[in-house]
Amino acid sequence: MKKLTREQKRDIAAIATKRDEDIDLSDMPEVVDWSGAEIGKFYRPPKKPVTIRLDADVIEWLKAYGKGYQTKANLLLRHAMMNSGSRGGLRKAARAANRPEKRSRGSRAVG
Repeated sequence: MKKLTREQKRDIAAIATKRDEDIDLSDMPEVVDWSGAEIGKFYRPPKKPVTIRLDADVIEWLKAYGKGYQTKANLLLRHAMMNSGSRGGLRKAARAANRPEKRSRGSRAVG
């Protein structure tokens, strides 16, 4: 992180001593209409590389919409995740993420 200059530190200290009502905002009027605002537009959750086996027709369908098929798959999975909350899906997924998978003897992974 870049160090602040002596002048910047002085300016910050001067502003910090002002009361809110004494700050001149005439050159930047307050926004009162937020109807066009987009929540989370610039938020990008951290990504984790994984390997997943999908049916060929599913991949074909995702790629048919053009560039960004992995993003589309992520959006579809997120939608399913968010809509499964009433059945405990989110809680189960959160618990599973915090512990290794348990399998009984003789069980096989489905995939």
